[in-house]
Amino acid sequence: MVSGSVKDDQEDPIHGDILEEILSHVPIIDLVPAALVSRAWKRAVVSSLRHFNKPKPWFIVRTSATTHAYDPRSHVWIEITQPSINYASTVRSSHANFLYQLSPSKLSFSFDPLHLTWHHADAPTCWRADPVVAAVGRRVVVAGGACEFEDDPLAVEIYDLESCAWSACESMPFTLKESSSSTWLSIASDDRKLFVTEKHSGVTHAFDPESRTWSRPYDLRPDPSIFYSVIVFSDGRLILIGLIGDEENVSGVKLWEVSCESFECEEIGEMPLKFLEKLSESFQFSSIGVCFAGNVVNIYNPSMAEEVVMCEFVGGGCRWWTVRNVVSGDRRMVFTSSKVGIEDVHRSLRSDNRRFHLHGAESRVS
Repeated sequence: MVSGSVKDDQEDPIHGDILEEILSHVPIIDLVPAALVSRAWKRAVVSSLRHFNKPKPWFIVRTSATTHAYDPRSHVWIEITQPSINYASTVRSSHANFLYQLSPSKLSFSFDPLHLTWHHADAPTCWRADPVVAAVGRRVVVAGGACEFEDDPLAVEIYDLESCAWSACESMPFTLKESSSSTWLSIASDDRKLFVTEKHSGVTHAFDPESRTWSRPYDLRPDPSIFYSVIVFSDGRLILIGLIGDEENVSGVKLWEVSCESFECEEIGEMPLKFLEKLSESFQFSSIGVCFAGNVVNIYNPSMAEEVVMCEFVGGGCRWWTVRNVVSGDRRMVFTSSKVGIEDVHRSLRSDNRRFHLHGAESRVS
């Protein structure tokens, strides 16, 4: 018999800061089963998301056949498989994570992070081919885009999610008569107002669903060399994104924060040249598409969308990177962006046989 203690070959379990650090590198979809291991692991998962590597909004690309999401926290693409849906009309995106379908008989829409829930309502009274559709608090605003045979092509109707009823209100301003469809307008909304900007002129109006009235026009042209612009809401801030130069030669992309009261603009950043070149690498562009959530704005060339430029607002400045779109080439892509947490993934896995599959993704950070 050998005197002294015999060292146990069993290693100590991983715990504390070490476990939290390890979990901070794990994609959110894999943190769901990790949180079920034990109470200690659940606490470590929560702490890793809160202190080590916080979640960032997902960039989601939907086609008629597939849905893919890019998670910038882990730099991975995720394929989301789900039961097929029989769509009555084309699915479109509006602002942030708002998806909708509009047919002559029905309006369907969804605005939860992973679009688990769809709401259905009768179609608005006035039939429209290409209207502005936006969620403002607990209301859905449908404006403009009416067919030529309608009495008022600028008609506006509001659907109230509480009363489940439609109501008419003041029509869109006459200055938008020639560009009252979603093709020519960029929109942004918060819980109180809808902001509408004519993409080429910068003429901007605000709509208040509470009073059902429109503001006077404002000129969102802080730089005279802007020839195309879009607006987004990012963490409560109205952001203007403008193309500088002309349609034949885009020389820059700049961002401004816009006061929602005075409409004064303060420049907050400019896209690095190397990322600007990525947008026109395979196809010349004279417009941009954007989607956003939280403090991340995703910018892409709507003609091809092979490369997505992502801008994160950090400490008063901008952090830029790009990611290759794994489903580029499909011209029926619909883009949204959502704040997705571990609870959203867990809820999604429990509903409708949804599954998540990881893909490698390469991003370039500036």
